[in-house]
Amino acid sequence: MLEVRRAADRYRGGDRAAGIDTRHAFSFSGFYDPENVGFGLLVACNEERLEPGAGFGLHPHRDLEIVTWVVEGELEHQDSTGAATLVRPGDLQRLGAGSGVRHAERNAGTGVLRFVQMWLVPGSFGGPPEYEVVRGIADATPFAIPRTDAVLHVRRLGDGARTAVPDAQFVHLHVVRGGVRLGGERLGPGDAARVTAADGLVASAHGDTELLLWEMHAEPSYG
Repeated sequence: MLEVRRAADRYRGGDRAAGIDTRHAFSFSGFYDPENVGFGLLVACNEERLEPGAGFGLHPHRDLEIVTWVVEGELEHQDSTGAATLVRPGDLQRLGAGSGVRHAERNAGTGVLRFVQMWLVPGSFGGPPEYEVVRGIADATPFAIPRTDAVLHVRRLGDGARTAVPDAQFVHLHVVRGGVRLGGERLGPGDAARVTAADGLVASAHGDTELLLWEMHAEPSYG
């Protein structure tokens, strides 16, 4: 099964007066759709656009795996574990909230900051918070998310190149830039596909393309 979700249909949030423009793929904050609260382990996929100096003050999380992919600009991260880093395009940031963590994020550069932030439900709750940044992650390098049954694949494709969709119970494909043809559908920047039976499905790039592909083998379990 292949379900396409268009960029134009994302819920628009954030605080534009404060320089924050957010596009939500799932129910989030003041927007609730009981038919769209998550897919597989993924419960948030937010496209963020922050003006210089804009950001999110110190705020708490727990029992989430938060993965951030910077598209453009510099993201300044600080948290209660003592981590203080700058995250740039090509870097992959992971914050495992565990039993509780507080963090802040802001645009540390002079230009616009764009990033995609994704939240996953872990397979076990509690434990100490964890933080890491993978600098300059290589194309097609799988990144297994600790405490989850999920793997993130970054795909950078030239025009006409093809990539197989992972064979998993749940696959979420997000187009960061460029475009792909997938199962007869054409997807552009910000579009996403939710796949529940890949069965040899292949994505073909139109122009220089960057994809975030989540391979997930479970749904959240709260028992």
